[in-house]
Amino acid sequence: MDTGFATQLLDAARRAGAEQAEVFLKSATNLSIEAKHQAIETLEKSTTSGYCLRVIRDGRLGFSYATEPAAWQRVVELAVEASRHAEPDDYNGLASTSGYADVAVYDDAIAMLPETDAIRAALMIEKAARDRDPRITKIRKAASSFTTAETRILSSLGIDVAYRATACSAQIMAVAEQQSESQMGWDYQGSRFLRDIDFVAVGRKAADRALSLLGAEKIASLKGSIVLEHSVAAEFLGILSSALLSESVQKKKSMFAGRLGQQVIAERLRIVDSGLIPGRLGSRPFDDEGVAMAEKTLIDHGTLKGFLYNTYTARKDGVVSTGNAVRGGFKGMPSVGPSNLFLDAVSDADREKADSLMEHIDKGMVVNETMGMHTANPISGEFSVGVSGLWVEGGKVVRPAKEAVISGNILDLFKNVALVGDDLIFYGNIGAPSLLIEGIDISG
Repeated sequence: MDTGFATQLLDAARRAGAEQAEVFLKSATNLSIEAKHQAIETLEKSTTSGYCLRVIRDGRLGFSYATEPAAWQRVVELAVEASRHAEPDDYNGLASTSGYADVAVYDDAIAMLPETDAIRAALMIEKAARDRDPRITKIRKAASSFTTAETRILSSLGIDVAYRATACSAQIMAVAEQQSESQMGWDYQGSRFLRDIDFVAVGRKAADRALSLLGAEKIASLKGSIVLEHSVAAEFLGILSSALLSESVQKKKSMFAGRLGQQVIAERLRIVDSGLIPGRLGSRPFDDEGVAMAEKTLIDHGTLKGFLYNTYTARKDGVVSTGNAVRGGFKGMPSVGPSNLFLDAVSDADREKADSLMEHIDKGMVVNETMGMHTANPISGEFSVGVSGLWVEGGKVVRPAKEAVISGNILDLFKNVALVGDDLIFYGNIGAPSLLIEGIDISG
C-alpha cells in the first residue's frame, strides 16, 4: 500500500506513452468460521493483496494486474500494450476530481479480534438457535466472518486517497421438525462494527422463523393484501436495484429507461443510495475510482430522479459521477453498483409500527420467505415466486401458510404499497422496512 510504489508505476506508465494512468491497490485479511454441533466445522483464514494499472492512450484503454510487487514492470508493459490493441472510445477517462467523505468504517475491535473470540461468536449463533426450542433439530449453517481491508488509489490526474475498513457478519439456517414436517428459518446481520452484531439474536430469530412455519397449510387462491417482512422487501428491492444503474439504462436493460421525471412507484416511497451511513457495509470514504461518497435520492415521492454513475457512464450521459464505481477486487475494472441502497417512507404519516401492519389485512399473508427470487426478470420486472409465511384473516394470524405463489410486476408491487413499517433493516448493502401491499395475486 506504499505511495512510493504506486508513484513508480504511474511514472513508468507515462514514460511508456500513457496519457492517463491509475494505480489501484487492495489488501484484505478474512477469517470465516462455520459451527456445527458446538464444534468448528470449517475455519478459513486468508490474506489477499494485489494491484492493478489502468492506462488510457488516444482514447484506448489498457489494463493489467499482479499480486507480486516485483512484477510491476511487466504490469506496465502489459497495460500499455493492451491499450495499443483496444478500440478507441471517447468516453474513456479517469476521474478528475477526488474526495474523501468523513464516514466511520473501521473498527479496532474487528481488526484486533482474537481467533478464540471469533470462534466463540459462531458457536453462540448455533447454541442460541438450538436452545430456543427442542424442535430445532438441525443447523444447516451457522457462520461468522471478520474482515479487515485497505484500499489506495493514485492517479496521474492528482488522485491520492486511501482508507482502512472492517466488516463482520453472522448468519444461520435453522431447521425445525415436528412429526414428519420440517421447516427452515434464516437470519443475518452484517456491519463494519463488531458492536452492531448480536450473535445470539441471529440464532434466535432464525429459530423463531422456522418454528412459526410448523403446521403450515396450503391456501386458496385470491387477490388480497400481503405484508412483506423487511428481509423479503429487501430481496425485491435488490431486483429493482439493477434498473437504477446507468450501465443498465444505457444498454436498454432497465425498466426505468426513458422514464426520468415519471412516477414509477407509490408516491409515499423514496429510494436512496448513500455511502455515508456509519457502519454500513456499503459505506466508505470514496468509490473505486477515488470519487467521494455521497447520498443520492434516486426516487422521491415515487418519482424517478436519477441513476447511479461511475466516471465512464457519466461521460456518456454528460453528467458527473455519483461515486458509484465498484470493483470486485484488484483483478477487475470499475463497473457501477450501489453503495447502501434503501427504500423508506417519504414521511412519518406513511409509517407505522411493523407489528401492526397485519391488522390492515382482511385476507392475505405475512410473507417471511421466498423461493425462486432469482427467476424474477430485472429488465421487465415480471416475477412469480413461491412464498411461505402466516395466513391472516381479520387482521389476525390464523395459521402458517405454505406453497403459495405471488406474481406480478415489481413496479406494480411497489406502486401498491399502502403502509411502510418502522423496521428498516439492511441485509448486506440493501435495506428495506416491512411493507403492507394491497391488490396482490396470491395463488394457492
